[in-house]
Amino acid sequence: MAFWEIWLQALILIVILGTFLWGVSVRIKNASIVDIFWGPGFVVCAWWYAWQCEFDSWRSTLLLGLVTIWGLRLALHIGWRNHGKGEDYRYQQFRQDFGPERYWWFSYFQVFLLQGGLLWFISAPLLAVPYLAAEENPFGLFDALALFCWGVGFAFEAGGDWQLAQFKANPDNKGKVLDQGFWKYTRHPNYFGDAAVWWGYGLLSVASGSYWPMIGPLLMTGLIIQVSGVRLLERTLVDAKPEYRDYVERTSAFIPWPPKSSTSSRATSQQES
Repeated sequence: MAFWEIWLQALILIVILGTFLWGVSVRIKNASIVDIFWGPGFVVCAWWYAWQCEFDSWRSTLLLGLVTIWGLRLALHIGWRNHGKGEDYRYQQFRQDFGPERYWWFSYFQVFLLQGGLLWFISAPLLAVPYLAAEENPFGLFDALALFCWGVGFAFEAGGDWQLAQFKANPDNKGKVLDQGFWKYTRHPNYFGDAAVWWGYGLLSVASGSYWPMIGPLLMTGLIIQVSGVRLLERTLVDAKPEYRDYVERTSAFIPWPPKSSTSSRATSQQES
């Protein structure tokens, strides 16, 4: 079967799953559940691609394991983080802007189909690896770089999420800014980690002999920095937390880097959801 046929079949599968999820969200009046599906959506794509390609290579097996670990951890984290907190403020704002009588169907296109389409397009490297990889294709430089990127990314993403959860669990930290651990070197270790993980998948695609699926990691990184991640969050944090401005001045926004000398002796700590 051709690459494009398998890829388009995955789109149909994602639309079906997204439609079901949308129906659940309408019933419970909470569009936030789409966020929980983001990671598992890629797991579904990866397993679908592997099954359709009848993979038998070590690189395909490696990719499938990495995607499954990453996607399920992300889903568990978001599910635990959102449990009992109601709908995310972004979707609440959309619901208010469009009106509850219209948003139930508008959310299908604005939230569920949009995210599903992005998920499908970004998943291209997850198909390229099983489609092109061969058992005799040896381990090479791009494989090593891919594992390095994934390992660093997973550590920053999972570690950053865990550190933030521990920080928020302490009531004494309310209103403060976390600047220790991974957060000392980047204001968004979880976002950086997410991007690095996807560059790992992209490099595995390159190791398999396909370069154009790198559009997936590029798009993911762009979305994280410019649309749904760094830029969106920082607009709210700078206004909500006076200490955050000092944190911004001395800490890298995205790529981990040693912090600059602080111009203030105040203790700071970061918040991010």
